[in-house]
Amino acid sequence: MEGRKGLRLGALVSVTAFLFIFPHFAGAFPVLLLTEIFIFSLFALSFNLLFGYTGLLSFGHAAFFGLGGYAMALLIQHLHLSMVPALVISTLVATLGAAIIGFFCIRRDEIYFAMLTLGFGMMVFTLVHQWRSITGGSDGITGFEVPALDLLIKRVSLFSPWSYYYFTLVICLLGAFLMWRLTLSPFGLILRSMRENAERVSFVGIDIKLYRWIAFTIAGLVAGVAGALFALYDRMASPSMVHWTMSAKPVLMTILGGPRVFLGPALGALIFYLLEHFITQYTQSWMIFLGAILVPIVIFFPQGVLGTLMTWGRRLTRRGSHGE
Repeated sequence: MEGRKGLRLGALVSVTAFLFIFPHFAGAFPVLLLTEIFIFSLFALSFNLLFGYTGLLSFGHAAFFGLGGYAMALLIQHLHLSMVPALVISTLVATLGAAIIGFFCIRRDEIYFAMLTLGFGMMVFTLVHQWRSITGGSDGITGFEVPALDLLIKRVSLFSPWSYYYFTLVICLLGAFLMWRLTLSPFGLILRSMRENAERVSFVGIDIKLYRWIAFTIAGLVAGVAGALFALYDRMASPSMVHWTMSAKPVLMTILGGPRVFLGPALGALIFYLLEHFITQYTQSWMIFLGAILVPIVIFFPQGVLGTLMTWGRRLTRRGSHGE
């Protein structure tokens, strides 16, 4: 057991160190690609707090991703805020939206919960698409730059891909670490217990709806952070950020990487974007080929890629110990 923990910790430290030195020998395109993967890894991790840990499937998670993105764009374009206050307020906007929508959605579960989230997600999309005076309608909000980061000793420009890479990496690592600690806390244990048998958990006096609402709100908060980062990365906020197809991305990434492993969705995001960018070099019909590749992966890795690999590793370890 201690050996496996040490191996995982060593692998995690090695990957983190590699991510910090990567820009020193990489060009602009790989840096931009990895920045996008960081953002969608955080987005997928936020979704998995609902799906993998609470047992709730959301088809409207992009609503909070988009709320964070639009809030960031509006705050920079009209109020010219610096990075930290703009990111904090954008996150609060997404959190408020998640708290309001979650108040209604958590009253149902299973397919009814999924349909409610889809319905609210499409309502947010329609609002963004139609409210042209604020959101720019189908054109979205463009023409803003990445604000500077005001530190205690200096003002740091985040305009270049390399500086924004490091900023995004730090924010995403911090967000992932806090979510990981949350899943290991008593709160996370209750969420997993609710996933397995919500009725039994309610028998011991735990308010199921309250815990689901808190999980929904936290997931929306983290999705809002990812959305704000993506709006800065893309230099625009558009209706595609809140469309149901955007909500499908974290679902696919989570299933691809493994919902029962904390970092599974992050690996799923990495696989998804590497496949997408590789296939688009050869054809515009990349979705067909991406689907043809993803289907067998999902079939032969039923617990997701990371989940299945970890299961295989545990089996090999047991066989080795029995052999001794």
